Amino acid sequence: MTMTTGAAIGEHEIAAFRQLHSQVADAVETALIGKRDIVDLVLVAMFAGGHVLLEDVPGTGKTTLARAVASALGGQSRRVQFTPDLLPSDVTGTSVYDPRSGEVRFRPGPVFANVVLADEINRAAAKTQSALLEVMEERTVTVDGVAHPVGEPFLVVGTQNPIDLDGTYRLPEAQLDRFMLRTSIGYPAQSHELDVLRPGSGAGRVAFVPTVTSPQIVVQYGKLLSTLHVAEPILRYVAEIGAATREAARLRLGASTRGLRALVRCGQVYAAAQGRHFVVPSDIQRLAGPVLAHRLVLTREAVLTGVSGTEVLEDAVSTVPVPRPEP
Repeated sequence: MTMTTGAAIGEHEIAAFRQLHSQVADAVETALIGKRDIVDLVLVAMFAGGHVLLEDVPGTGKTTLARAVASALGGQSRRVQFTPDLLPSDVTGTSVYDPRSGEVRFRPGPVFANVVLADEINRAAAKTQSALLEVMEERTVTVDGVAHPVGEPFLVVGTQNPIDLDGTYRLPEAQLDRFMLRTSIGYPAQSHELDVLRPGSGAGRVAFVPTVTSPQIVVQYGKLLSTLHVAEPILRYVAEIGAATREAARLRLGASTRGLRALVRCGQVYAAAQGRHFVVPSDIQRLAGPVLAHRLVLTREAVLTGVSGTEVLEDAVSTVPVPRPEP
């Protein structure tokens, strides 16, 4: 694959990415049947260089999704089961003494993979959560003053159970803000669930997921798509959405600047996946919920009335005038 750098993205490059995105999504869907919209969102985060928070009940395919994505891109996947007694070194790695050489060597932890499934992340103590937060943001693990970079691409898929909250530690706003987007897989449609239940079918088996690309190509496309054109009216539209959330009466905390930047970044990847070399307002509207809703903090009164952050965000977005196409 040949890519131009430092120049506008060409039509052939957009077409090539759209085809690659479709191939990766098709491959993942051989394991996670009937969840194309969720797969597309996870791939948007991957190509945008971000991380995903899946808020779902057990048994809906979160582990399958993470492993299928890793298989499709030809990378490594690791799973970490978060528990209250999990230590930061269990996630990032630690220094160990090698008696054969007499040297202290760094033993990498499970974060040194392309796709890391942080299962039930809210069951770990704050110190362990902070260790993961650091590597998510910095893309390095520092042990004994030495920085060890993780591989690229680096996608953390964090999960938490929204129902069983016994023995959990609420994710602080600072850590929620590190996840580029939040979504949920949900239960499959009955026809797709029958395919999974049918004896002898390959549905839901990661072993059947073909490798259709490589980590290097994913990284190259991620850098290329960061230059995709975003018109000034679209940037103002995003900024006005952010301002609307900060002025919303039912919110104590509106969208952060990091969240708005993530919305623009996801919009670039999403537009290219649709075959366009520019972002349109409908891209921002489609992605606003997954990218911004989990970053909002409701007032106590709003929580008591059962309002969700997604509902408040939708109301805020509806008050912002949609930019018209330039003549």
